[in-house]
Amino acid sequence: MRSKANGQFKLLLPALIPVVALSIIPLLQGIYLGFTDYRLGEPIHFNGLENYRYMLTDRYFWQSFRIGFLWTLIVTLGQIVLGLGLALLLNAKLSLNAVSRVLILVPWAMPPVIRGIMWKIMYEPDTGVFNYLFLNAGLIGQPINWLSSFEFAIPAIIVVGIWGDLPKAAVFLLAGLQSISKDLYEAARLDGVGVWKEFRYITLPMLKPVLAATVSLTFMWNFNAFGLVWVLTQGGPGGLTRLPMLAAYEEGFRYGNVGYAAAIGNVMVVIISIILFAYLRIQLRERA
Repeated sequence: MRSKANGQFKLLLPALIPVVALSIIPLLQGIYLGFTDYRLGEPIHFNGLENYRYMLTDRYFWQSFRIGFLWTLIVTLGQIVLGLGLALLLNAKLSLNAVSRVLILVPWAMPPVIRGIMWKIMYEPDTGVFNYLFLNAGLIGQPINWLSSFEFAIPAIIVVGIWGDLPKAAVFLLAGLQSISKDLYEAARLDGVGVWKEFRYITLPMLKPVLAATVSLTFMWNFNAFGLVWVLTQGGPGGLTRLPMLAAYEEGFRYGNVGYAAAIGNVMVVIISIILFAYLRIQLRERA
């Protein structure tokens, strides 16, 4: 029995080495640095909870946290609501259904940096497609600087955020819809149940486990957003779109406060762990 276990461990070892080297060791190193005063080019000194005490009074961190929570909430809600609608359409027997399923995956297939560059070009005040269309339609009187405007910057990045990972939510929810037994719908139609009641009393209850998983995962992914927003605005204008991960990046690489940046990252890990723990508790309670 022991020799069999040793053999299985040897088979897993080639896969475990890169996981430990590229994930676990950097994670442990980041946790350690969060308890130091390390600055780029200077010696490392352990300072205990000093970074976290400073974080409690750091208005820039709390501003980024509020912005990040607002961004995450709206983008997640948009992705789930629109993703569910798209999944319902794809689950119906529509013509060109196979083509539609391929097309909706295009945004998801793009790396966040490529999405950001593409939308940044479309948002350009002088040559962007949005200003061109709105000006010709008479909806605006002059070009709008979408990504540098205090009025439009957050709505602009929210639209991009929803669009980018909408296919991911739709695919997850589509898989859940296709796992629901068709017999339930047939029995409901025989009883004269309408489409809305089918959705309310059959689709939503049966979709609840997949919906809970999709909401939890999507919330975590959005809360950790970095590349997309960095390419679009770099946290501007005036820190208005400075999400928590952008705040950590700026502290570490712009200002050289690596220890404090690591502390922000540790707080983000704790928040994500709490969300994951809450999700797992809900799942275990439903299975009990």
